Amino acid sequence: MSATNCLLTEEQLLCSICLDVFTDPVTLPCGHNFCKNCIMQHWDSNTLCQCPSCQEPFYKRLDLRVNIFISEMAAQFKQAAGRSSSGQQAAKSGEVPCDICTETKMKALRSCLVCLASYCEAHLKPHLTASRLKRHQLIDPVENLEGRMCMIHDKPLELFCKTDQTCVCMLCPVLDHKSHEVVPLKEQVERKKAELGKTEAEIHRMIQERRLKIQDIKHSAKLSKEAADREMADGVQVFSALIQSLERVQEELIGMIDEKQKATEKQDKSFIQELEQEISELMRRRAEVDRLSRSKDHLHFLQTFSSLDVSLSTKDWTEVSIDPPSYEGTVRTAVDQLEETFGKEMKRLLHEAELNRVQQFAVEVTLDPDTAHPALILSDDRKQVCHGNTKKNLPDNPERFNPSCCVLAKQSFSSGKFYFEAEVKGKTRWSLGVAKKSIKRKGIIPLCPENGHWTMWLKNGDDYAALVGSPLHLSLNSKPEKVGVFVDYEEGLVCFYDVDAAALLYSFTGCSFTEEIYPFFSPGLNEGINSAPLIISPVIHTNFLKR
Repeated sequence: MSATNCLLTEEQLLCSICLDVFTDPVTLPCGHNFCKNCIMQHWDSNTLCQCPSCQEPFYKRLDLRVNIFISEMAAQFKQAAGRSSSGQQAAKSGEVPCDICTETKMKALRSCLVCLASYCEAHLKPHLTASRLKRHQLIDPVENLEGRMCMIHDKPLELFCKTDQTCVCMLCPVLDHKSHEVVPLKEQVERKKAELGKTEAEIHRMIQERRLKIQDIKHSAKLSKEAADREMADGVQVFSALIQSLERVQEELIGMIDEKQKATEKQDKSFIQELEQEISELMRRRAEVDRLSRSKDHLHFLQTFSSLDVSLSTKDWTEVSIDPPSYEGTVRTAVDQLEETFGKEMKRLLHEAELNRVQQFAVEVTLDPDTAHPALILSDDRKQVCHGNTKKNLPDNPERFNPSCCVLAKQSFSSGKFYFEAEVKGKTRWSLGVAKKSIKRKGIIPLCPENGHWTMWLKNGDDYAALVGSPLHLSLNSKPEKVGVFVDYEEGLVCFYDVDAAALLYSFTGCSFTEEIYPFFSPGLNEGINSAPLIISPVIHTNFLKR
């Protein structure tokens, strides 16, 4: 039997419902075993009568009988595991043992502060039945009961001396702690638990702060990685484009030299072919002269000789100059031209990469009708504005521009970066940019940073200027049809881009933003040739470098 006990494991004898060693085990037709009470309760709480392990259904409630063999095995395991016949368990490491048990120390259920002993279920019964012992103070099982007794009066420590900050018995305040402030242990514990609650709340707050800090750091790390990835991607694309440009110039240079060399070879081949033909003709004539010189037929000699006096139709090769082409300086000239082209190309690619980067900060922008001059006409979706010549009868609220024909966006920004685009195709006048919230709305106010505006304009169809105080006229290579505006609030930066050309038009730097700023729009007066609307267009993230 000892060999059998060695083979038993708790996993083999566990009921899968209560997860404890079998009590009155029963076996279902499918072969799975359960405690009888567990399987009956399981079936009582379910509409279907089936096995909980394999889900095999049974069409009627089974008449279950205890499996005697498994029951005996479970009993042997419980005994080997230190469980008494009454269900008591032997005390394990870290558990309080019964002080009365002599052989196997059972697990204590309660400790008595009067007897200074701990009792298992069996030995605790007198304290629950005997009237004299019922008056004893029972507590959850603890070790070192002597430490819970007053060493002077041999009484339980039931009070707390706040003066000496120590636990005392009922006699201590009378004999050794006179005039001291003494309270019951429970009262002192409640006070300390209240303090502990505050400490726990503070610790919880500190934990939350640190978790939030971790989130901030992770978010910052994510943004940093995203920025690094974007920059690396832009760098790879820029340098790939430059390498392609170099390879293209190299190919053109090699092609030019090769074409020049092939032309020279073709000319040389033509000359050689012509010379060889003349040599063949001369050799044929020389053979005729040789035969004639050996002729003894005087009549034939004279008749043939007269035909030899006719001049041969050959070229005067002394006038032909065969000079090999010079390739010296070809590479240097190509490199000099490449240097100039390379500089322009690199600047273009950098501007394209920059525009592609700032487009990542595109935001939704709509026009605010409460700020629009009465003569401005806004579309229903608040994405278009044009001048209508006729003023509408609108309330002159403080936010509305008058008499300047301007309008602000509904959205404002007080931190971070943002970008938007406006279509100006077909217009001869417009103003575009950002303005701070506190700008003056009434009267004619010059657009300039000093007055809270960071804008640029088009006047007279071709006069582009950055409004830095007095207009700073801009010389542009092309006429923008779509203008992008990028703002970095913390850096104090406002940039304007020709979106289609991917060219930087102008940058305001060192701007001092101390309040909310709004996208600013003015479609210009409708003078018959400026009727096209100024349109807030959706930002299409174009990879210029792959175009």
